[in-house]
Amino acid sequence: MQLYLPIAEVSVNALTLLGLGGVVGVLSGMFGVGGGFLITPLLMLIGVPPGVAVATGANQVVASSVSGVLAHVKRRTVDFRMGLVLLGGGMVGSAVGIWVFSILREMGQVELLVQLSYVLFLGLIGLMMLQESLRAIRRAQTNTAPRRAHQHRLVHRLPLKMKFRASGLYISAIPPIMVGAAVGFLAAIMGVGGGFIMVPAMIYLLGMPTKVVVGTSLFQIIFVTAFTTLMHAITAYSVDILLAVMLIVGGVIGAQIGTRIGLKLKAERLRLLLALLVLTMSLKIALDLLITPGELYVLTPGRLP
Repeated sequence: MQLYLPIAEVSVNALTLLGLGGVVGVLSGMFGVGGGFLITPLLMLIGVPPGVAVATGANQVVASSVSGVLAHVKRRTVDFRMGLVLLGGGMVGSAVGIWVFSILREMGQVELLVQLSYVLFLGLIGLMMLQESLRAIRRAQTNTAPRRAHQHRLVHRLPLKMKFRASGLYISAIPPIMVGAAVGFLAAIMGVGGGFIMVPAMIYLLGMPTKVVVGTSLFQIIFVTAFTTLMHAITAYSVDILLAVMLIVGGVIGAQIGTRIGLKLKAERLRLLLALLVLTMSLKIALDLLITPGELYVLTPGRLP
């Protein structure tokens, strides 16, 4: 069943869209990620323009993050004060990202920017996750306890200190603002929630306890990705509502399946699978950039200069 996407200006099989949303939902349920770093490149692979894929991918992250943060609020594992500080930086980073995205869109370089961003960040994050997961598996096999990270770092010596009672921290507000700004910029450029970068940064850079990291990250992601989606819709008219609805429906169903699968697998095995998935996606996009296409020029009907 072919479905015409009015903003993307392409026809895509409706079952394919539901399947993509479902696959990302399964992975989200298994690994606890928003899935933005997966849905955007997958949409580009089936022919959706990068600008529409980025904006609509961010829209799906909003829906999945709302569902996740509600569960964490019930468990009282959300540091709202830290979330607001991260959000302040995130809004600034997102606004800058939207501005850069608009300039490159006018120059016709937005597709290259999105693809290079995915190759760089997915490659780096995938390698770090792979290294950490292999260490965790080795520790589990040898029953070795992990070394505790040193807590007294630069974040404790910077000015503008604030108390974050839910996290049990008294640190400078500057590092959380910078982390939020970086994630906001990535959300605008790549259409991701940034959880795959924010969560490690909150644990290893800010020293937050793991129990409040995920909920606080999701709280910030909701507003940054919602702002990003709104700005993309206003400045570039690149949010395809029909595409978003199909992805969200598939994602909601897939997330339920993924959650059940994730409960049956060990945490270190899940991290290893996610690392391999991220590296595979990065490699695929890199090959698309390096391999000469069969057709160097493509004429798109219905578009005037």
